[in-house]
Amino acid sequence: MQLTEKLPTWVKWALLFPLIVLNGWIFLIVFHYFESLLTVFITANLFAFILNYPVQILTSRHIKRSYAVFGVFLIAFLILAILGITLAPIVAEQLIELAERLPTWLESGTQQLQTLNDWAVARNFSIDIGGIASQLAARISELLQSLTGEIVGFALGTVGNLVNGVLILVITFYLLLQGSKVWDGVGEWLPQPATSQIQELLKQNFNNYFIGQASLAAIIGLSLTFAFTILQTPFSLLFGLGVGVMALFPFGAISSIFVVSFLVSLKSFWLGLRVLVVAVVIEQAVENGVAPRLLGGFIGLNPVWILVSLLIGAKIAGVLGVLIALPVAGCIKSTATLLRENSSSSEELRETEVSLVN
Repeated sequence: MQLTEKLPTWVKWALLFPLIVLNGWIFLIVFHYFESLLTVFITANLFAFILNYPVQILTSRHIKRSYAVFGVFLIAFLILAILGITLAPIVAEQLIELAERLPTWLESGTQQLQTLNDWAVARNFSIDIGGIASQLAARISELLQSLTGEIVGFALGTVGNLVNGVLILVITFYLLLQGSKVWDGVGEWLPQPATSQIQELLKQNFNNYFIGQASLAAIIGLSLTFAFTILQTPFSLLFGLGVGVMALFPFGAISSIFVVSFLVSLKSFWLGLRVLVVAVVIEQAVENGVAPRLLGGFIGLNPVWILVSLLIGAKIAGVLGVLIALPVAGCIKSTATLLRENSSSSEELRETEVSLVN
């Protein structure tokens, strides 16, 4: 240790970098080997994080935790069952109808683009508007298909399988009942004496992020469904709820709004433009007015690091990685800051003791 303290900083990093790469490589191998089980466990933890909030409200009112957990779990299950019975068939029907109408919309969009291109040619514009728009339409269609495939694959892989669905429900229930004991056991493996602080950081980042993100997604989804209905947008329920689901992911709401506006503009350009303007106004109002109150600045990441975290999460675990990338990155940043502060405090205390001895 005394030898390494005398080495320059760049030499220390040069020696440490291969170990970091090796550990990361081993982690990826282990993760992909147990990917299905880890996906089930992480999904159950996300549900437990969200459901734990109403459980805490009930226990704060002197209701026994086991009763609170059972009541919240039962109500959540009933809500999901009711939504599955009422909304799911309507959404599925609209999705099938959209797939049937999409070729007609594409034909209508092509005619609108040709009209726009003829207008540009008549005024001696050198830009091939039709060609650019066609390329843009092709790219957006590819993105839409890829994104839909990823989300459907993630849903089928986690809850589509009956065994995985039952496991998620059982693990979620027991995490709500005895989750504190589980995390206390995990805390014993964390560096001392900062265990309690690190556990609090983990709880703060994950709990607040997912509760806030789920609340924002619900607000955006309901608001846009209502707005699309007033605008007489085709498939207003499908599009509104779709944007709400995508709002669970960082940058998902605004991206899906552009996709929905593009699809509607294939049928009617001016209707698509109105949908875009109204949806962006609502999304920005929620993001700037409601999001700071729900999410706050607890992550504290630079936008560049947010994008890097999302890319790394998508590369490692796909949709699930994107979903948990920000709270994980926030935990890493907060933990590193905490350990650095503790190290600096220890160093100052050691220097003070040495000076007093001398």
